[in-house]
Amino acid sequence: MAFTTPLEALKSISSADPAKFAGIDAVLLFELTGDGGGKWTLTVSSEGASLEEGETTPPAMTLSMSASDFVAMTNGELNPMAAFMQGKIKITGDMSLAMRLQTILS
Repeated sequence: MAFTTPLEALKSISSADPAKFAGIDAVLLFELTGDGGGKWTLTVSSEGASLEEGETTPPAMTLSMSASDFVAMTNGELNPMAAFMQGKIKITGDMSLAMRLQTILS
């Protein structure tokens, strides 16, 4: 399924098989700019994930990028590492979570 908005993609991530979140216990903040953008807090544990609009809990990691690039990335049209190297993604906080995020998004 191709996502058309960041919220669709984030809802899909939050409802993914809890096995995808094995070994992760963290709060991730997504700060997305442009059309369809906003802030969303994803709380992840080995039991699954929950999504809330806004910055509801201090995050261990914050991912900042444009909403359109986020949609492209979750649709597999934008390589996360290439986007990071090009400055399209900014990460603050726990970089190891950013690396694990690739597994969650795929």
